[in-house]
Amino acid sequence: MQEKENILDILINTKEAIKNNDIFQLKNLSNRTVHTSSIYQDADNIMVAVVVYSISKILEREKYHGMKGWQGFLKTMLKDIDSAIENLKQNNLEKFRNSLKDIRVSIESISGHLRDYIKEVFRNAEINKASRIYEHGISLSQTANLLGISTFELAEYAGKTGIGDVDLSVTKKIKDRIKVSEDFFA
Repeated sequence: MQEKENILDILINTKEAIKNNDIFQLKNLSNRTVHTSSIYQDADNIMVAVVVYSISKILEREKYHGMKGWQGFLKTMLKDIDSAIENLKQNNLEKFRNSLKDIRVSIESISGHLRDYIKEVFRNAEINKASRIYEHGISLSQTANLLGISTFELAEYAGKTGIGDVDLSVTKKIKDRIKVSEDFFA
């Protein structure tokens, strides 16, 4: 695990943001882990990014808040975040990872359409975060493997967003470069 203190801070702030229904803060917290994920290709940072981003997307959809099973899901999610925080503080990485996985497992206890909606949010969050990691320069296949999604899904999403279309080799036009050179030696 890389940057344990950063992950701990993110989870503590995530809990507060959930209680305050601060979706913007949740998205910012998720984005903090993407850079680390890109540098170290650390699965723990990636998992935290996906979970926090998913939570932001779930809270963003206010229609879920009134659905059957919502309150139980919210309570379980907060309990699992508390557990992840405590396990990380105690350096018990296995239990920390299990606590984060338990958030997704708790989805199964939800009945009806809410379960399907939340599963879809988590899946889309994985693809979204994968695209952000890919945007940081990690290969498409490596990024897909890190998040357990197909290369096709990631390529399709990246194609829609234009992430891969950035031409880093674009320079000034020749006339502009000559003008800069002339001005430099004048």
